[in-house]
Amino acid sequence: MERYPQLVINLGHARENIRNLVRKCAEKGIRMTGVIKVVNGLPEVCRAYYEEGCKVLASSRIQHLKDLREKGIGEEFELLRIPMMSEIPDVIRYADISLNSDGSVLRALNDEALRQGRIHKVILMVEVGDLREGYWEKEELLRDALMTENDLDGLFLEGVGMNVGCYGSVLPTFENMQYLVDCAEMIEKAIGRKLDVISGGGTSSLMRVFDGDVPERINDLRVGGEPLVAYTLKHVYGYPMEWQHEDVIRMRAEILEVREKPSHPIGKLAVDAFGHKQVYEDRGIRKRAIIGIGKLDCGEPYDIPNEDPGIEVLGASSDHTILDVEDYGRDLKAGDIIELRIKYAQLMYMTSRNDVYVKYV
Repeated sequence: MERYPQLVINLGHARENIRNLVRKCAEKGIRMTGVIKVVNGLPEVCRAYYEEGCKVLASSRIQHLKDLREKGIGEEFELLRIPMMSEIPDVIRYADISLNSDGSVLRALNDEALRQGRIHKVILMVEVGDLREGYWEKEELLRDALMTENDLDGLFLEGVGMNVGCYGSVLPTFENMQYLVDCAEMIEKAIGRKLDVISGGGTSSLMRVFDGDVPERINDLRVGGEPLVAYTLKHVYGYPMEWQHEDVIRMRAEILEVREKPSHPIGKLAVDAFGHKQVYEDRGIRKRAIIGIGKLDCGEPYDIPNEDPGIEVLGASSDHTILDVEDYGRDLKAGDIIELRIKYAQLMYMTSRNDVYVKYV
């Protein structure tokens, strides 16, 4: 018997999307690091990233890297979130590479690498305006680069990296990516050798690849959700992505109730279960369906792409999502299955739960 809620993953189409992005990056001299945190390390998807050309697999979670290493999927593993002091032994044990922005953490990584008899690669993150992790002052960046190169025998200074779009919504531009290159060349001049990696950001930086104006020395991008959800580049930024499959992942959920009800709550209003004051539009009596998935499963469902104009997501509680189905083209009843497209956030939440069932087609 099928179990719900369910994620349906078309692995063949996922592989094609990954392969095409790897190829487009390679045409510009860029390797694509496969970010697997969005699927919480699902082995079948991770294997697709690796076998379609992502020789470095990356996650912000040590557990994902540990699982991949134990399953023999991948060659090199990169920790995306700058390391916590409390996890330093596991960083060295399970990650070949980590992103860093603090001298005291670098020294702790070095000490642990020497204890474990390993050489750990580090990428120093440069702040280019998104205001998440990264060195703000060039002098501090250079100081820690020189320290890593000359004094920390358990570390290898592999390169520099940047982040945009994750916190501050900053777009990747030629200018901020060139600033990263300038920082890399400043370090190279000081240490007397070329850096192996200049990592120009994540999925949003693919825009520079497609526009053909990525700075020449950028040679790595950290890409995760786009080949799977196939949404941001086309539907947010307007890039023609006709070669990209948009049906890689779908969510299926079971209907629990279908009834005509008022569209505005009745009574004195306060806040919802999450402490938020909501605004409701009074559209009269409408047919509504409740499906068996909620914020506990998929985070906020409000921005689920509306591929069927007859289905509108009205809101959700922990365990229920309410749909307006007044204009849906067929009658619905309890037990019927609704299929919806999802975006990055829903995929990330749903793959973190063991009671959301995954089906591969």
